[in-house]
Amino acid sequence: MRILPPDQIVLDHVAARETAIVGRAVDWANVNSGSRNAGGLAQALGLLEAEARRLPAEVARIPTRASATVADDGAVRTEAHADALKITARPDAPIQVVLTGHYDTVFPADSPFQTVVTRSDGALNGPGIADMKGGISVMLAALEAFETHPDREHVGWTVLLSPDEEIGSPASAPLLAELGGRGHVGLTYEPALADGTLAGARKGSGNYHLIVAGKAAHAGRAFHEGANAVAGAAIIAARLHALNGQREGVTVNVAKISGGGALNVVADNAVVRFNVRVPDAQSSAWVAETVRGIAAEPPFPGLTLDLHGGMTRAPKPMDASQTALFEAVRRTGALLGQPIAWKPSGGVCEGNNLHAAGLPNIDTLGVLGGDIHSDQEFAWPASFVARAQLSALILCKIASGEIDALKLKQLRLETMA
Repeated sequence: MRILPPDQIVLDHVAARETAIVGRAVDWANVNSGSRNAGGLAQALGLLEAEARRLPAEVARIPTRASATVADDGAVRTEAHADALKITARPDAPIQVVLTGHYDTVFPADSPFQTVVTRSDGALNGPGIADMKGGISVMLAALEAFETHPDREHVGWTVLLSPDEEIGSPASAPLLAELGGRGHVGLTYEPALADGTLAGARKGSGNYHLIVAGKAAHAGRAFHEGANAVAGAAIIAARLHALNGQREGVTVNVAKISGGGALNVVADNAVVRFNVRVPDAQSSAWVAETVRGIAAEPPFPGLTLDLHGGMTRAPKPMDASQTALFEAVRRTGALLGQPIAWKPSGGVCEGNNLHAAGLPNIDTLGVLGGDIHSDQEFAWPASFVARAQLSALILCKIASGEIDALKLKQLRLETMA
């Protein structure tokens, strides 16, 4: 594998647009698009759609499904979600590449962390600059450059930009599954680590909400006539926490207990919210069954339990298809002087969804950065061009057949059989 003259033209195309690639990511990150900030998501989607229309592709907003949410008082409500953005070129080409990203962030509309600044060391510090508005800019830059390559007709590609990855993709999961099922290779643009290391194997994840209903009573006059939901929630939380250490690699994080009211009232409602992480399918089945068992046994009389949620992302192991794809990306990076390494991650992303649907994928092709999900989030400006060139060259080598996308897909399907 080597860089051919048409490949170099693609790489030069990326390099010539460095200012725009970085600048638009900063502009996008300056628009708050927390997962539940409808106005901000709409504004961000409009900016992305305008930029996408610069590509020689079909651009469409795709409605997403509503999802059920559990309020702190235990009420179950239906939540609407913003549209996804789908960008499609050559859907009938023999090789199909699926590229995904998300335009929501973890920072709500009232977050004090709202704008991008440049640190004294040159890094960009801002909400979503790494996770993953920088990654989206890298993705689009790679595609724009690839469209100058003479072998582009061999490859069709579809981009899906979703509005809900940071809350588990409840709305976009069916869209990811559909694309994963028909694509050959997936590229996703979560940030790499600051030194460029990629995420290899990923754990699976589940989000649960357990509604605890009790019976209200006066805490002084009739305490024993009540059934305290908050006390029951605390006992259940302890039972859940005790699952840690029972199976290797499985963690249960009790994230929040809400409910109750006045100090002189026996609480009649509470909600326990928790997340689980699992290393493999067997552990996923074990924790799901165990959680259901805990939710079926109220800790004392007078309580009823109602479990919502479940496993949202399956584990993503380093199977044969993943190993082969990572090795191909490592060789591609070497052509650019970019050493590519990877290591396991307890984090999850859309790459889990795509892999579960049968798509081998690399899911940390975004910018180099760190401290994501905090007000210290940063990205290195120089990485924007470097990472866009890596993706562009991957696409060139898929088009030339030097990265055998059809074989990678077959390896994945054999693993699923």
